[in-house]
Amino acid sequence: MPNIKSAKKRTRVIDRKTLRNKMIKSNLRTAIKKANAEGAAAEDITYAIKRVDQAASKGIMHKNKAARKKSQLAKLLNK
Repeated sequence: MPNIKSAKKRTRVIDRKTLRNKMIKSNLRTAIKKANAEGAAAEDITYAIKRVDQAASKGIMHKNKAARKKSQLAKLLNK
């Protein structure tokens, strides 16, 4: 445990950021699973694409991985 005031604050900030990142990642995974499910609606796929963009902009997902996922989802949408 840190003893210095600034180090204590950093641990609190890191905990908040970790929680936010976990929330966004979990939401992203759920959206992708719903989009990949059999008979997924177009709204589910567009929602998943939106979540991929959000994760990439927040730095949670690498931009190249986000582009790859979006391409995969676009293929599903165009079927």
